Amino acid sequence: MTDVIRRMIDLARPPAAEGAPGADRGWRLALARAARDAMGLDLDIARLTVTRQGLAELLELAPDRALIALLDGPKAGLGVIMLSPAVTAAVIEMQTLGKLATATPAIRKPTRIDAAMVAGLIDRALAGLEDALAEEDDLGWAGGFRYASFLEEARPLGLLLEEEAYRVLTTEIVMADGKRRGDVILALPALGRGERPVATGATVEAEGPQFSASLSAQVLQSACRLDAVVGRLTLPIRQILAPAEGDVLALPQAGIDEVALETVDGRRVALGRLGQHRGQRALKLTETSEKPHAAAAPGRREASVPTFVAPDDLREAG
Repeated sequence: MTDVIRRMIDLARPPAAEGAPGADRGWRLALARAARDAMGLDLDIARLTVTRQGLAELLELAPDRALIALLDGPKAGLGVIMLSPAVTAAVIEMQTLGKLATATPAIRKPTRIDAAMVAGLIDRALAGLEDALAEEDDLGWAGGFRYASFLEEARPLGLLLEEEAYRVLTTEIVMADGKRRGDVILALPALGRGERPVATGATVEAEGPQFSASLSAQVLQSACRLDAVVGRLTLPIRQILAPAEGDVLALPQAGIDEVALETVDGRRVALGRLGQHRGQRALKLTETSEKPHAAAAPGRREASVPTFVAPDDLREAG
């Protein structure tokens, strides 16, 4: 009973309550871009209206000999898109001839082959609409639909579609400098079943703790470089620029039992002992610190203190 009342309320709402201009603007851009990118067909939108229709009214909107495609959407929702014969013929010509014929083709009944050739354009346009509405509230009812199957006529829609309100986008398109005109009718359930757009500022503020926790989880999964520092040495620039074969760099304060584990900015996070594990170099942690700039423990040698070694000392060490 609740579903019946809800559907009656939806049908009784005035057309002015639609979700335009989000879907209006998004469908204009998506349809034009899909035709251009998929097959190089340039088209202009002469008129686009967004209305609310019941199922019985929707069945009467189908143009004569239109190509009718059933759309599959979120949560088992079903929609429909109808292409008038002029639009179908233009799409087929662009894919087979690479251009529009000079003479307007005769109107004929569409076939499953026609539907297969148009399916790619339909999916590209619907995906473009979804992208255009990524931050719009209309995404809830217009997003997530794709081509499902071809219908030879409109009558099966009365059995396939649910008895509910539909938002109908009727688009009149112009091609070949005004020599070709046709309609594209997109009808989707008015009761949104898809994903809603990203939360607004007010919603983010209300869900602050949850958002912070999600962001923290993402950050904690990021990679972080740590350097195992055995010792450090400071040398004059002239010696760094002219190393000689046989030179020995003395590290008097270095020790494999006190290797510092540091971040890229020099912050020590732990101390460890250098060893091996399964044939690979390994570091066994002997001390950790929760403080960003923790000093070395009393009695331990500071492995990261810079040590100056003069060139003469290096020669004697060799």
